[in-house]
Amino acid sequence: MARQLDEQIAGRFPVGQRLRVLDVGMGQGTQALRLARLGHQVTGLEQDATMIAAARAALSGEPEGIRERMRIIEGDGRETGAHFLPGSFDVVLCHGVLMYLQDPDALLAGLARVLAPGGLLSLLVRNGDALAMRAGLSGDWAGALDAFDSVSYRNRLGVDARADRRAALTDTLAGIGAPLHAWYGVRVFTDTAPDGTEPPADLETLLAAEERAGKTDPYRGVAALLHLCGVRG
Repeated sequence: MARQLDEQIAGRFPVGQRLRVLDVGMGQGTQALRLARLGHQVTGLEQDATMIAAARAALSGEPEGIRERMRIIEGDGRETGAHFLPGSFDVVLCHGVLMYLQDPDALLAGLARVLAPGGLLSLLVRNGDALAMRAGLSGDWAGALDAFDSVSYRNRLGVDARADRRAALTDTLAGIGAPLHAWYGVRVFTDTAPDGTEPPADLETLLAAEERAGKTDPYRGVAALLHLCGVRG
């Protein structure tokens, strides 16, 4: 997904431009820190204390120049209006967050509000059009049948979550003034790999196959996750 994000940034902004990036629900800060290393000014917004501690620990080991380019704010992603002025960011990330919200519309509207004109909104969501795939490929036929008619699922951590259908999110993005510009599939071939699986010797080949599938029909449509990129009008 990082390659997909970099592709969108490279196609939208001049080479070398230092972007103002907001990562909402940044988790342990993997993407936020990666973008700070690339020279961007990054703000991470996270409400989980454990994740914040992990992000700060990772940041503390970076050179001073990178530490200065990244700040971490404790807060709820649905309250961006309380933290930031309209148009404050060139790029807004919200990865792996929407699946834990029953009604994400207010959050999405807030993300669009803090995005500058022409800015990029990057969303990573569970693919509601392919919920049956993991269960079916794992031999859970009853689970696969149930998934055809639902957007609810239980993730690998045992937490109940919610998927999004691409058509519905496309309409939502248009409604908040950040219409869909591009979309990708994520984890087309690797979603059923057990947690803790060691990377294969041919990892680069695997990543190349995933990257190709993530932008190629019909494969991207059955990916476990969708990466949707909207552009603020």
